[in-house]
Amino acid sequence: MPRYHTLGKIPHKRHTTFKKPDGSLYQEELFGTAGFAGMSSLIYHLYPPTVVSEIKKVADLTPKIAIEKHLQALSFQGFSLPQGEDYLESRKTLFVNGDLHIGLAAPKTFNQDYFYRNSDADEMLFIHIGSGTLRTMYGNLDFKYGDYLIIPRGTTYQIDFDTEENRILYIESFSPILTPDRYRNNFGQFLEHSPFCERDFRLPKNLKTHDEKGEFRILSKKQGILYEYTHTNHPFDAIGWDGFHYPYAFSIHDFEPITGRVHLPPPIHQQWEAAGFVVCSFVPRMYDYHPEAIPAPYHHSNIDSDELLYYVDGDFMSRNNIEKGQITLHTGGIPHGPHPGAIERSVGKKETGELAVMIDPFNPVMITEEAMKLQVEDYYKSWML
Repeated sequence: MPRYHTLGKIPHKRHTTFKKPDGSLYQEELFGTAGFAGMSSLIYHLYPPTVVSEIKKVADLTPKIAIEKHLQALSFQGFSLPQGEDYLESRKTLFVNGDLHIGLAAPKTFNQDYFYRNSDADEMLFIHIGSGTLRTMYGNLDFKYGDYLIIPRGTTYQIDFDTEENRILYIESFSPILTPDRYRNNFGQFLEHSPFCERDFRLPKNLKTHDEKGEFRILSKKQGILYEYTHTNHPFDAIGWDGFHYPYAFSIHDFEPITGRVHLPPPIHQQWEAAGFVVCSFVPRMYDYHPEAIPAPYHHSNIDSDELLYYVDGDFMSRNNIEKGQITLHTGGIPHGPHPGAIERSVGKKETGELAVMIDPFNPVMITEEAMKLQVEDYYKSWML
């Protein structure tokens, strides 16, 4: 993912005249990554996307670090994050390194007097509570509980939430978020052993062209600084587009688990990858079916990566006293494993109903001041009998 997609009206050949009914030209924009070597889309606007009447620096959003280096298992109560009135206000970054930022958001709404654009990073929004519509110039994406929204960097968007109760886990990735190479053939098609296929991905639809003049505020983040750009044309003025660069959605409930006779390692749960980290989906599945199998994971030392688990729903069989929205961080360099009694409880069980998102950064993460407000005290002692 992604694959070729198109919506609206486009000319027969790229980089050729494409005329409006009045004889003037639509304005072509190549929106691409990695210079001219990465994924891109060609977008046809009613007006030039370059007309800006004012630029202002709004705020420094650089996360404040509380713990730069550590070697300790930590946990955080994500649902203790207070709700914020607005989407941007509610976003709180908890863990950071040079490859990604990880955070939580609990917005009541998305203030419709601005648009948002992350010019630094691809975004992954995991919808834990809530539903609504992601709106972009590429079209709309409806979302609900359990959806991943992948929003490529530089995409201008707004969100219409259906209710005021919303909980989101987000990742800002400084490299593209992709599906694993091993699940795709040389033509980009998902292979038969992949835990998902093209049918599982939802692409933008219902392209609406906004022919509006006025003052349109786009809040753009670059290098941790939030800028306000005022455009004189509505940013969603595209008449059509085609290409490989656009937002899309995938439901964690459509991930098909891979199982075996004995316990299989975490890479079987992998959903996404980027430079410096992977993301896995733990979903309800049949347990290992060897007659002497131990379904609970074995103790292991993730020497080369940190491990963050975000608990979504169900009974996570390897942990005791875990709540929805809780995050555990097991630092690279020390062993971790099931809580006391978890191994014994798992023997003979036929299935699990757990739902969780795991993020494995390959470089250590730093802990922000916002994360420390949610910390579970003495989590590392929870293995003591």
